Amino acid sequence: MPYTLDQLNAAPAPEAARMLDGLYEHSPWIAEQALTQRPFASLAALKLAMVRVLEAAGREAQLALIRAHPELAGKAMVAQALTAESTHEQRTAGLTHCTPEEFARIQRLNADYNAKFGWPFILAVRGPRGTGLSRTQIIEAFERRLHSHPDAEFQECLRHIHRIVEIRLNDKFGAEPTLGNLVWDWQEHLAQYSEPSYAERGELTVTYLTEAHRACAAHIAQTMREVGCDEVHIDAVGNVVGRYHAATPGAPCLLTGSHYDTVRNGGKYDGRLGIYVPLAGVRELHQAGQRLPFGIEIVAFAEEEGQRYKATFLASGALVGSFDSAWLDQTDADGVTMRQAMQTAGLPGTLEAIAALKRDPAHYLGFVEVHIEQGPVLNEMNLPLGVVTSINGSVRLMGEAVGTASHAGTTPMDRRADAACAVAELMLFVEQRARRDGDSVGTVGQLQVPHGSVNVVPGRCAFTLDLRAPSDAQRDALLADVRAEMQAIAQRRGVRFTLEETMRASAAPSDPAWQARWERAVQALGLPIFRLPSGAGHDAMKLNTLLPQAMLFVRGQNGGISHNPLESTTSDDMELAVRAFQHLLQQVASEC
Repeated sequence: MPYTLDQLNAAPAPEAARMLDGLYEHSPWIAEQALTQRPFASLAALKLAMVRVLEAAGREAQLALIRAHPELAGKAMVAQALTAESTHEQRTAGLTHCTPEEFARIQRLNADYNAKFGWPFILAVRGPRGTGLSRTQIIEAFERRLHSHPDAEFQECLRHIHRIVEIRLNDKFGAEPTLGNLVWDWQEHLAQYSEPSYAERGELTVTYLTEAHRACAAHIAQTMREVGCDEVHIDAVGNVVGRYHAATPGAPCLLTGSHYDTVRNGGKYDGRLGIYVPLAGVRELHQAGQRLPFGIEIVAFAEEEGQRYKATFLASGALVGSFDSAWLDQTDADGVTMRQAMQTAGLPGTLEAIAALKRDPAHYLGFVEVHIEQGPVLNEMNLPLGVVTSINGSVRLMGEAVGTASHAGTTPMDRRADAACAVAELMLFVEQRARRDGDSVGTVGQLQVPHGSVNVVPGRCAFTLDLRAPSDAQRDALLADVRAEMQAIAQRRGVRFTLEETMRASAAPSDPAWQARWERAVQALGLPIFRLPSGAGHDAMKLNTLLPQAMLFVRGQNGGISHNPLESTTSDDMELAVRAFQHLLQQVASEC
């Protein structure tokens, strides 16, 4: 029979320690020290208590713990000398059935890894969902992490140890993250839709109103119907809108959601997590036959990334009345206008239809969004959830430097008007100037030398610029300094610059009351409140101009990387996000 938290909290110390035996490999002291903090409000609180014990123990104790772990598919496995827990985990991942070639490859990786780092490679082989990584995934992770910096890899090993412990603890207590698994599976199913040239390479790319994008919309709409939304439709910009009615007709709605488009070769969770977490909440309400004093409107926003057209946030912008009429005449790389793309997708493609999407704030309580963090902070803090205090203001620009193309062999260095070098100098200034603020960031994400040649001094160089800061004033000061330096570089190098602003978003501080609701929801799960700003832009920053808003961040794995196929989170963390969302709903219901 699985243990219960009440049993653990009430048991004498030796018995409680026996209940937690086998969590940390040959290291019972971690659980024993954590037990001094009883009673625990939740398993999540117990997990975090053990994390903090190990953090306080120091590097030598941490290194000893890492070295207590067996190699993957190593000698201990062959000799059947693993602990019962490790045996189960390696068997679940199929490591006990490696082909001779796979086994030999893993052995070489083990040897190379140990030679570089001096400790065994640690990987939670049961994976983010707990059902096991494939041998291919394990080998890919092995090869990728072999190139890590030792300090970063040391911490990554500890994080994987904590994930192993989390899964083992779930097993002991019969705690399955059912809703987290559901959200995980929904996102996996949605990831089957990708644009053809990317799908062929196993990459995920879904840009505005492509066939893959329209397939995603249809799939999300079907899920909305299945979970119990009373109304589902696709609106004039491609948003998928699902409404779960209030107990009383005409009651206001809580607006929530996020985007379902992706960057090119992106991850499965950016945006999409914020669609499926509230859908899981609606599913639970529907299955329980429960109606709240307010309605819930979930919007899967059709566009947030600005990948196909220079019209970032057009989908959430339509809801606040900020859709720019000039966007309809923009063309993509194939010369297709946005209006044409809309009409091909069966949308009206008219300003009148789009203008009708603007929401009346009198009909809404506010807007909340759940999102993967897209950064390393929660991952490094070993915290599953964080409450967002504000979203950074940002500005995006497209620029070009124009110099003189000339022969690379005959043009002396002091006679050149090298457009690429001018942009390179500007790039370094952006990096240095943003660092000066401490919390500003600046990025040149695209760089091109049109018609460039190996033996020609670049005459043109196109680039993008992305600047972000916690306040509009700080962002604008950064941009002003970049513009001034750009002109100085132009004069010094004999080139000219053009710079076109393509997007500007104001900083969006969280509404205090809604932020406090998220904080109470996190606290109710037995977790500490951790506040952090968002460096990335989100649909919430557009809704902020119309409604009070606040966001909840969910920890990402692999260093918190995003806009990358390695973007990931666990079903356990997603379970906590769903539970926090449910708690927020109940708070609001009690206030109505």
